Amino acid sequence: MTAGSRGDVAPYTGLGHGLARAGHEVTLVTHARFEPLVAGSGVRFHPLPVDPRAELESSRGRGLHRSATGAGKLVRVVAMARALVGRMTDDLVAAARSSDLLLLSGSAGPLGRTIAEGLHLPYLDVPLQPLAPTREFGPPMLGGRSLGAVGNRIAGHGVGLAVEQVFAGALPAVRQRLGLPRTSAAAAWRARERQARPVLHGFSELVVPRPDDWRAGLTVAGYWWPYDGEAQLPAELGDFLDAGPPPVYVGLGSATVPDPERLSTVVVRALRRAGLRGVIQRGWAGLEACGPDMLTIDEAPHAALFPRLAAVVHHAGAGTTAAGLRAGVPSVPVPIQFDEGFWSARLVALGVAPRALPLRRLTADTLASALLRATRDPAFARRAAKLGARIRDEDGVTPVLAAVNAVGG
Repeated sequence: MTAGSRGDVAPYTGLGHGLARAGHEVTLVTHARFEPLVAGSGVRFHPLPVDPRAELESSRGRGLHRSATGAGKLVRVVAMARALVGRMTDDLVAAARSSDLLLLSGSAGPLGRTIAEGLHLPYLDVPLQPLAPTREFGPPMLGGRSLGAVGNRIAGHGVGLAVEQVFAGALPAVRQRLGLPRTSAAAAWRARERQARPVLHGFSELVVPRPDDWRAGLTVAGYWWPYDGEAQLPAELGDFLDAGPPPVYVGLGSATVPDPERLSTVVVRALRRAGLRGVIQRGWAGLEACGPDMLTIDEAPHAALFPRLAAVVHHAGAGTTAAGLRAGVPSVPVPIQFDEGFWSARLVALGVAPRALPLRRLTADTLASALLRATRDPAFARRAAKLGARIRDEDGVTPVLAAVNAVGG
Protein backbone atom coordinates (compact mmCIF):
# COMPACT_ATOMS: atom_id res chain seq x y z
CA MET A 1 0.00 0.00 0.00
CA THR A 2 1.37 3.38 -0.99
CA ALA A 3 0.10 6.85 -1.84
CA GLY A 4 1.60 9.98 -3.34
CA SER A 5 3.45 10.75 -6.56
CA ARG A 6 5.14 8.43 -9.04
CA GLY A 7 8.30 8.36 -6.92
CA ASP A 8 6.25 7.02 -3.99
CA VAL A 9 4.97 4.18 -6.17
CA ALA A 10 7.52 3.05 -8.77
CA PRO A 11 10.04 1.38 -6.40
CA TYR A 12 7.29 -0.90 -5.09
CA THR A 13 6.63 -2.24 -8.60
CA GLY A 14 10.12 -3.72 -8.55
CA LEU A 15 9.79 -4.98 -5.00
CA GLY A 16 6.44 -6.55 -5.86
CA HIS A 17 7.89 -8.16 -8.99
CA GLY A 18 10.70 -9.69 -6.94
CA LEU A 19 8.25 -11.10 -4.39
CA ALA A 20 6.03 -12.43 -7.18
CA ARG A 21 8.99 -14.19 -8.81
CA ALA A 22 9.64 -15.86 -5.45
CA GLY A 23 6.14 -17.34 -5.52
CA HIS A 24 4.04 -14.80 -3.63
CA GLU A 25 0.79 -13.31 -4.90
CA VAL A 26 1.32 -9.56 -4.78
CA THR A 27 -1.11 -6.67 -5.25
CA LEU A 28 -0.04 -3.04 -5.49
CA VAL A 29 -2.62 -0.78 -3.86
CA THR A 30 -2.23 2.82 -5.02
CA HIS A 31 -3.71 5.55 -7.21
CA ALA A 32 -5.42 4.41 -10.41
CA ARG A 33 -3.20 6.56 -12.66
CA PHE A 34 -0.21 4.34 -11.82
CA GLU A 35 -1.71 1.04 -12.97
CA PRO A 36 0.41 1.00 -16.18
CA LEU A 37 3.55 0.75 -14.03
CA VAL A 38 2.77 -2.89 -13.10
CA ALA A 39 1.99 -4.08 -16.65
CA GLY A 40 3.88 -7.32 -17.31
CA SER A 41 5.37 -7.46 -13.79
CA GLY A 42 3.21 -10.27 -12.40
CA VAL A 43 1.88 -7.84 -9.79
CA ARG A 44 -1.86 -7.31 -9.45
CA PHE A 45 -3.36 -3.86 -9.01
CA HIS A 46 -6.02 -2.38 -6.73
CA PRO A 47 -6.79 1.29 -7.52
CA LEU A 48 -7.28 4.13 -5.07
CA PRO A 49 -9.61 6.94 -6.13
CA VAL A 50 -7.46 10.07 -5.53
CA ASP A 51 -5.49 11.47 -8.51
CA PRO A 52 -2.32 13.01 -7.03
CA ARG A 53 -1.51 15.07 -10.12
CA ALA A 54 -4.96 16.65 -10.16
CA GLU A 55 -4.58 17.49 -6.47
CA LEU A 56 -1.15 19.09 -6.97
CA GLU A 57 -2.51 21.16 -9.85
CA SER A 58 -5.54 22.31 -7.82
CA SER A 59 -5.59 25.66 -6.00
CA ARG A 60 -4.89 23.77 -2.78
CA GLY A 61 -1.88 22.03 -4.33
CA ARG A 62 -0.51 25.22 -5.88
CA GLY A 63 -0.58 26.74 -2.41
CA LEU A 64 2.38 24.53 -1.49
CA HIS A 65 4.60 26.80 -3.60
CA ARG A 66 3.88 29.71 -1.25
CA SER A 67 5.57 27.97 1.70
CA ALA A 68 9.27 28.79 1.80
CA THR A 69 10.29 26.53 4.68
CA GLY A 70 10.22 22.77 5.09
CA ALA A 71 8.08 23.14 8.21
CA GLY A 72 5.65 25.45 6.40
CA LYS A 73 5.27 23.06 3.51
CA LEU A 74 4.78 20.15 5.91
CA VAL A 75 1.95 22.01 7.64
CA ARG A 76 0.27 22.69 4.30
CA VAL A 77 0.67 19.14 3.01
CA VAL A 78 -0.66 17.70 6.27
CA ALA A 79 -3.79 19.82 5.87
CA MET A 80 -4.11 18.83 2.20
CA ALA A 81 -3.61 15.13 2.88
CA ARG A 82 -6.08 15.08 5.76
CA ALA A 83 -8.77 16.24 3.34
CA LEU A 84 -8.00 13.35 0.95
CA VAL A 85 -7.37 10.35 3.22
CA GLY A 86 -11.02 9.55 3.85
CA ARG A 87 -11.63 9.10 0.12
CA MET A 88 -9.12 6.21 0.03
CA THR A 89 -10.20 4.34 3.15
CA ASP A 90 -12.83 2.05 1.64
CA ASP A 91 -10.47 0.77 -1.05
CA LEU A 92 -7.63 0.22 1.40
CA VAL A 93 -9.89 -1.85 3.67
CA ALA A 94 -11.28 -3.81 0.72
CA ALA A 95 -7.79 -4.63 -0.54
CA ALA A 96 -6.65 -5.67 2.92
CA ARG A 97 -9.58 -8.05 3.40
CA SER A 98 -8.26 -10.25 0.59
CA SER A 99 -4.65 -10.16 1.82
CA ASP A 100 -2.56 -12.22 4.22
CA LEU A 101 0.14 -9.59 4.87
CA LEU A 102 0.38 -5.83 4.33
CA LEU A 103 3.54 -4.02 3.18
CA LEU A 104 3.17 -0.33 4.02
CA SER A 105 4.97 2.67 2.60
CA GLY A 106 5.63 5.67 4.81
CA SER A 107 2.75 7.56 3.21
CA ALA A 108 0.22 4.80 3.93
CA GLY A 109 1.62 3.61 7.25
CA PRO A 110 -0.73 4.94 9.97
CA LEU A 111 -3.91 3.99 8.13
CA GLY A 112 -2.50 0.67 6.94
CA ARG A 113 -1.36 -0.29 10.42
CA THR A 114 -4.81 0.46 11.84
CA ILE A 115 -6.43 -1.70 9.16
CA ALA A 116 -3.95 -4.49 9.85
CA GLU A 117 -4.78 -4.33 13.57
CA GLY A 118 -8.51 -4.40 12.92
CA LEU A 119 -8.30 -7.34 10.50
CA HIS A 120 -5.70 -9.23 12.60
CA LEU A 121 -3.18 -9.15 9.75
CA PRO A 122 0.61 -9.06 10.04
CA TYR A 123 2.33 -6.11 8.38
CA LEU A 124 5.76 -4.75 7.54
CA ASP A 125 6.72 -1.11 7.17
CA VAL A 126 8.80 -0.55 4.01
CA PRO A 127 9.56 3.20 3.76
CA LEU A 128 11.78 4.78 1.12
CA GLN A 129 13.28 7.34 3.53
CA PRO A 130 14.97 7.05 6.95
CA LEU A 131 11.96 8.17 8.97
CA ALA A 132 12.96 6.95 12.46
CA PRO A 133 14.37 9.72 14.70
CA THR A 134 18.14 9.84 15.03
CA ARG A 135 20.77 12.15 16.49
CA GLU A 136 22.81 11.92 13.28
CA PHE A 137 20.70 14.10 10.98
CA GLY A 138 17.54 16.16 10.96
CA PRO A 139 14.25 14.73 9.69
CA PRO A 140 14.50 14.10 5.93
CA MET A 141 10.96 15.42 5.44
CA LEU A 142 12.20 18.80 6.71
CA GLY A 143 15.22 18.72 4.40
CA GLY A 144 17.61 16.86 6.71
CA ARG A 145 19.39 19.97 8.07
CA SER A 146 21.00 19.14 11.40
CA LEU A 147 19.54 20.76 14.50
CA GLY A 148 22.14 19.23 16.79
CA ALA A 149 22.01 15.75 18.30
CA VAL A 150 19.16 16.46 20.71
CA GLY A 151 17.29 18.72 18.30
CA ASN A 152 17.46 16.12 15.54
CA ARG A 153 15.79 13.48 17.69
CA ILE A 154 13.13 15.85 19.00
CA ALA A 155 12.35 17.05 15.48
CA GLY A 156 12.24 13.46 14.25
CA HIS A 157 9.59 12.59 16.82
CA GLY A 158 7.70 15.75 15.89
CA VAL A 159 7.58 14.82 12.22
CA GLY A 160 6.39 11.32 13.14
CA LEU A 161 3.52 12.80 15.11
CA ALA A 162 2.72 15.20 12.25
CA VAL A 163 2.40 12.28 9.86
CA GLU A 164 0.03 10.59 12.30
CA GLN A 165 -2.09 13.75 12.26
CA VAL A 166 -2.63 13.35 8.52
CA PHE A 167 -4.78 10.34 9.34
CA ALA A 168 -6.29 11.55 12.60
CA GLY A 169 -9.58 12.54 11.00
CA ALA A 170 -10.10 9.21 9.24
CA LEU A 171 -8.88 6.79 11.91
CA PRO A 172 -11.76 7.00 14.42
CA ALA A 173 -14.29 5.86 11.79
CA VAL A 174 -11.96 3.08 10.65
CA ARG A 175 -11.35 1.89 14.20
CA GLN A 176 -15.08 1.87 14.91
CA ARG A 177 -15.79 0.04 11.65
CA LEU A 178 -13.22 -2.65 12.48
CA GLY A 179 -14.26 -3.02 16.12
CA LEU A 180 -11.20 -1.36 17.64
CA PRO A 181 -11.28 0.84 20.75
CA ARG A 182 -10.96 4.60 20.34
CA THR A 183 -7.50 6.10 20.76
CA SER A 184 -5.68 9.29 19.81
CA ALA A 185 -3.15 9.48 17.00
CA ALA A 186 -0.40 10.29 19.50
CA ALA A 187 -1.31 7.33 21.73
CA ALA A 188 -1.34 4.97 18.75
CA TRP A 189 2.08 6.26 17.68
CA ARG A 190 3.55 5.76 21.16
CA ALA A 191 2.10 2.23 21.39
CA ARG A 192 3.63 1.29 18.06
CA GLU A 193 7.01 2.67 19.07
CA ARG A 194 6.94 0.43 22.16
CA GLN A 195 6.27 -2.63 19.99
CA ALA A 196 9.60 -2.12 18.16
CA ARG A 197 8.37 -3.93 15.05
CA PRO A 198 10.69 -4.60 12.10
CA VAL A 199 11.05 -1.86 9.46
CA LEU A 200 12.86 -2.38 6.15
CA HIS A 201 14.09 0.73 4.33
CA GLY A 202 14.36 0.94 0.55
CA PHE A 203 17.69 2.73 0.15
CA SER A 204 21.37 1.76 0.22
CA GLU A 205 23.71 2.00 3.20
CA LEU A 206 26.27 3.25 0.69
CA VAL A 207 24.11 6.37 0.40
CA VAL A 208 22.76 6.70 3.96
CA PRO A 209 24.63 4.57 6.49
CA ARG A 210 22.38 3.05 9.13
CA PRO A 211 22.37 5.45 12.12
CA ASP A 212 24.20 4.05 15.14
CA ASP A 213 21.39 5.06 17.51
CA TRP A 214 18.60 3.25 15.64
CA ARG A 215 16.99 0.45 17.61
CA ALA A 216 17.24 -3.19 16.60
CA GLY A 217 14.80 -4.13 13.85
CA LEU A 218 15.33 -0.98 11.78
CA THR A 219 17.01 -2.43 8.69
CA VAL A 220 18.43 -0.77 5.59
CA ALA A 221 17.52 -3.32 2.91
CA GLY A 222 18.84 -1.61 -0.22
CA TYR A 223 17.14 -0.02 -3.20
CA TRP A 224 14.07 -1.47 -4.89
CA TRP A 225 14.33 -0.68 -8.58
CA PRO A 226 11.15 0.12 -10.54
CA TYR A 227 9.97 -2.70 -12.75
CA ASP A 228 10.57 -1.81 -16.39
CA GLY A 229 10.65 -5.19 -18.12
CA GLU A 230 12.68 -5.00 -21.31
CA ALA A 231 12.15 -1.26 -21.54
CA GLN A 232 13.17 0.38 -24.81
CA LEU A 233 13.91 4.03 -25.38
CA PRO A 234 11.58 5.82 -27.80
CA ALA A 235 13.06 5.91 -31.31
CA GLU A 236 13.28 9.71 -31.38
CA LEU A 237 15.19 9.70 -28.10
CA GLY A 238 17.55 6.95 -29.26
CA ASP A 239 18.29 8.89 -32.45
CA PHE A 240 18.99 12.07 -30.46
CA LEU A 241 21.40 10.24 -28.16
CA ASP A 242 23.23 8.76 -31.15
CA ALA A 243 23.49 12.10 -32.96
CA GLY A 244 26.04 13.76 -30.67
CA PRO A 245 27.94 13.71 -27.37
CA PRO A 246 26.13 12.52 -24.24
CA PRO A 247 23.51 15.10 -23.27
CA VAL A 248 22.29 16.24 -19.87
CA TYR A 249 18.88 15.14 -18.62
CA VAL A 250 16.71 17.72 -16.90
CA GLY A 251 13.53 16.55 -15.19
CA LEU A 252 11.55 17.31 -12.06
CA GLY A 253 9.50 14.11 -12.06
CA SER A 254 6.15 14.54 -10.35
CA ALA A 255 6.98 17.97 -8.95
CA THR A 256 4.95 20.96 -10.07
CA VAL A 257 6.28 24.53 -10.43
CA PRO A 258 4.53 27.91 -10.47
CA ASP A 259 6.00 29.13 -13.81
CA PRO A 260 6.98 26.31 -16.22
CA GLU A 261 7.81 28.69 -19.10
CA ARG A 262 10.27 30.75 -17.06
CA LEU A 263 11.95 27.64 -15.66
CA SER A 264 12.23 26.09 -19.12
CA THR A 265 13.97 29.25 -20.36
CA VAL A 266 16.43 29.15 -17.45
CA VAL A 267 17.26 25.50 -18.14
CA VAL A 268 17.87 25.97 -21.86
CA ARG A 269 20.04 29.05 -21.30
CA ALA A 270 22.12 27.17 -18.73
CA LEU A 271 22.66 24.16 -20.96
CA ARG A 272 23.69 26.30 -23.92
CA ARG A 273 26.04 28.44 -21.81
CA ALA A 274 27.69 25.22 -20.67
CA GLY A 275 27.88 23.95 -24.26
CA LEU A 276 25.73 20.90 -23.50
CA ARG A 277 22.89 19.18 -25.29
CA GLY A 278 19.74 18.58 -23.29
CA VAL A 279 17.04 15.95 -22.85
CA ILE A 280 14.18 17.74 -21.11
CA GLN A 281 11.49 15.64 -19.49
CA ARG A 282 8.14 17.40 -19.59
CA GLY A 283 6.93 15.77 -16.35
CA TRP A 284 4.26 17.25 -14.14
CA ALA A 285 6.14 20.56 -14.17
CA GLY A 286 5.39 21.02 -17.89
CA LEU A 287 8.95 21.79 -19.02
CA GLU A 288 9.54 22.38 -22.76
CA ALA A 289 12.57 23.03 -24.97
CA CYS A 290 13.18 23.10 -28.71
CA GLY A 291 16.08 23.32 -31.13
CA PRO A 292 18.53 20.85 -32.65
CA ASP A 293 20.46 20.62 -29.36
CA MET A 294 17.38 20.00 -27.21
CA LEU A 295 14.78 17.22 -27.07
CA THR A 296 11.61 17.30 -24.96
CA ILE A 297 10.36 13.87 -23.89
CA ASP A 298 7.57 12.37 -21.82
CA GLU A 299 8.23 9.23 -19.78
CA ALA A 300 11.38 7.23 -20.51
CA PRO A 301 12.89 4.39 -18.45
CA HIS A 302 15.64 5.83 -16.29
CA ALA A 303 17.51 2.53 -16.26
CA ALA A 304 17.92 2.68 -20.04
CA LEU A 305 18.40 6.45 -20.40
CA PHE A 306 20.57 7.60 -17.51
CA PRO A 307 23.72 5.55 -18.27
CA ARG A 308 23.93 7.32 -21.64
CA LEU A 309 24.04 10.83 -20.15
CA ALA A 310 26.76 13.25 -19.12
CA ALA A 311 24.81 14.25 -16.01
CA VAL A 312 21.29 14.40 -14.60
CA VAL A 313 19.58 17.53 -13.27
CA HIS A 314 16.66 16.49 -11.09
CA HIS A 315 14.52 17.43 -8.09
CA ALA A 316 16.27 14.87 -5.85
CA GLY A 317 13.21 12.82 -5.08
CA ALA A 318 14.15 9.47 -3.57
CA GLY A 319 13.47 7.52 -6.79
CA THR A 320 15.28 9.80 -9.25
CA THR A 321 18.20 10.19 -6.86
CA ALA A 322 18.51 6.40 -6.74
CA ALA A 323 18.28 6.11 -10.54
CA GLY A 324 21.10 8.59 -11.05
CA LEU A 325 23.27 6.78 -8.51
CA ARG A 326 22.54 3.41 -10.10
CA ALA A 327 23.52 4.76 -13.54
CA GLY A 328 26.85 6.00 -12.22
CA VAL A 329 26.59 9.54 -13.61
CA PRO A 330 27.02 12.89 -11.83
CA SER A 331 23.97 14.83 -10.61
CA VAL A 332 22.97 18.44 -10.16
CA PRO A 333 20.11 18.33 -7.62
CA VAL A 334 17.45 21.05 -7.71
CA PRO A 335 15.43 20.34 -4.53
CA ILE A 336 11.96 21.77 -4.18
CA GLN A 337 10.44 20.39 -0.99
CA PHE A 338 10.38 17.76 1.76
CA ASP A 339 13.05 15.04 1.61
CA GLU A 340 14.62 16.42 -1.58
CA GLY A 341 16.95 18.66 0.43
CA PHE A 342 18.10 15.59 2.38
CA TRP A 343 18.90 13.54 -0.73
CA SER A 344 20.58 16.57 -2.35
CA ALA A 345 22.90 16.91 0.62
CA ARG A 346 23.75 13.21 0.44
CA LEU A 347 24.69 13.52 -3.26
CA VAL A 348 27.01 16.42 -2.49
CA ALA A 349 28.55 14.62 0.51
CA LEU A 350 29.19 11.55 -1.63
CA GLY A 351 31.06 13.67 -4.17
CA VAL A 352 28.77 12.85 -7.10
CA ALA A 353 27.18 16.32 -7.27
CA PRO A 354 29.03 19.67 -7.16
CA ARG A 355 26.32 21.49 -5.20
CA ALA A 356 22.59 21.65 -4.62
CA LEU A 357 20.61 24.41 -6.32
CA PRO A 358 17.25 24.93 -4.59
CA LEU A 359 14.60 25.76 -7.18
CA ARG A 360 13.66 29.07 -5.56
CA ARG A 361 17.18 30.42 -6.15
CA LEU A 362 17.92 28.74 -9.47
CA THR A 363 19.35 30.93 -12.24
CA ALA A 364 20.85 30.18 -15.64
CA ASP A 365 24.28 31.23 -14.34
CA THR A 366 24.24 29.03 -11.24
CA LEU A 367 22.96 26.01 -13.18
CA ALA A 368 25.49 26.50 -15.99
CA SER A 369 28.31 26.76 -13.44
CA ALA A 370 27.23 23.57 -11.66
CA LEU A 371 26.87 21.72 -14.97
CA LEU A 372 30.36 22.74 -16.05
CA ARG A 373 31.79 21.35 -12.82
CA ALA A 374 29.75 18.14 -13.01
CA THR A 375 30.68 17.39 -16.62
CA ARG A 376 34.24 18.75 -16.93
CA ASP A 377 35.78 17.78 -13.61
CA PRO A 378 36.51 14.06 -14.11
CA ALA A 379 36.46 13.43 -10.36
CA PHE A 380 32.65 13.64 -10.31
CA ALA A 381 32.27 11.08 -13.11
CA ARG A 382 34.88 8.82 -11.51
CA ARG A 383 33.23 8.83 -8.09
CA ALA A 384 29.76 8.39 -9.60
CA ALA A 385 30.86 5.43 -11.72
CA LYS A 386 32.52 3.71 -8.76
CA LEU A 387 29.53 4.21 -6.49
CA GLY A 388 27.09 3.14 -9.20
CA ALA A 389 28.92 -0.15 -9.72
CA ARG A 390 28.71 -0.94 -6.01
CA ILE A 391 25.02 -0.03 -5.80
CA ARG A 392 24.19 -2.21 -8.82
CA ASP A 393 25.72 -5.16 -6.99
CA GLU A 394 23.30 -4.81 -4.07
CA ASP A 395 20.07 -6.78 -3.69
CA GLY A 396 17.35 -4.92 -1.82
CA VAL A 397 14.59 -7.47 -2.43
CA THR A 398 16.08 -10.47 -0.62
CA PRO A 399 15.93 -8.93 2.91
CA VAL A 400 12.26 -8.08 2.35
CA LEU A 401 11.53 -11.55 1.03
CA ALA A 402 13.13 -13.07 4.14
CA ALA A 403 11.05 -10.79 6.38
CA VAL A 404 7.85 -11.57 4.47
CA ASN A 405 8.46 -15.28 4.83
CA ALA A 406 9.23 -14.90 8.55
CA VAL A 407 6.29 -12.64 9.40
CA GLY A 408 3.78 -14.25 7.06
CA GLY A 409 4.65 -17.79 8.07
